Amino acid sequence: MLANGAMGLTICEDDLGGAPTRALLALHLAGMQSNSPPGHSFALDLSGLQQPGVTVWTAWNGDGIAGIGALKRLGDGSGELKSMRTHPDQLRRGVGAAILEHIIAVARAEGLRRLSLETGSGAAFEAALALYRRRGFRDGPAFGDYVASDFNQFLHLDL
Repeated sequence: MLANGAMGLTICEDDLGGAPTRALLALHLAGMQSNSPPGHSFALDLSGLQQPGVTVWTAWNGDGIAGIGALKRLGDGSGELKSMRTHPDQLRRGVGAAILEHIIAVARAEGLRRLSLETGSGAAFEAALALYRRRGFRDGPAFGDYVASDFNQFLHLDL
């Protein structure tokens, strides 16, 4: 567990069993599907996030869920950022940045060499892209099983 006193957030590993976490995950999946062409949303559902090699963290502001994020280990010394979502009531308060920093710190502590992510294009993705780019992620090629298209894009951060 990590307490971020400046923002009043607590970030902890999550077993995905709680109703607030599941509700935020459902909101995330619905958002990804509604803002992506058919066949172009690669957000992990609950069962995908419960697979070995995937760790999920949630950020809490008191008793309320503030955000979620996950790290999927790819087995080649790299990891993939998954399921990043800030609760709508917590937008523009640094929640996403706090979760991102936490995941980067864990990846470094585990000895991963690179973090990557796949995301869409368009207005719905601009705030997240700005966050990743501010943190040093750079555009790059497709990775893993992803195939580049006109809709998706790939960002990477060398650790």
